[in-house]
Amino acid sequence: MSGADQLLHHEHVGHLFREHYPWLCARLRIHLRCRATAEDLASETFVQILGAPPDETIREPRAFLGTIARRLLFQTWRRRDLERAYLEGLRGQDETLAPSPEEQVQMIEALVAIDRLLDGLPTKVKATFLLSQVDGMSYPQIAVALDISQRSVSDYMARALKRCLLFSLK
Repeated sequence: MSGADQLLHHEHVGHLFREHYPWLCARLRIHLRCRATAEDLASETFVQILGAPPDETIREPRAFLGTIARRLLFQTWRRRDLERAYLEGLRGQDETLAPSPEEQVQMIEALVAIDRLLDGLPTKVKATFLLSQVDGMSYPQIAVALDISQRSVSDYMARALKRCLLFSLK
């Protein structure tokens, strides 16, 4: 993108921001019930647009912004669900063996990255991958746990590993 195109893109996004940021914050606040988080997600929506290549004229800016914000909202909820599940799993552990707060944050970041990586794969493929890579289960153990054949376990692992390889090449 040339400097002039980039400047026009930034000006266009600036105009969208001035016109629609308050509206977007209000919409997000309905779902989040937290002004600060709504403002963060609304801001992130515009950051996403700034980072994207300039599109042709946006005919329905509120629909466009709402779509991006909804995607970010779902990602936020998904992350919170992962965090909650991880922290609930830690509750049963002996406190002396519990990871430090820094290690907990790193683990949550890793879980979010894995979730994003496996997004779109069927549930059994995800479960197979997680049981193997996170829980350290063998293929026969996974087959029993998921009530599938060992051949399916192999196929599912190949599919998940292919996704990992494709993701790492991006």
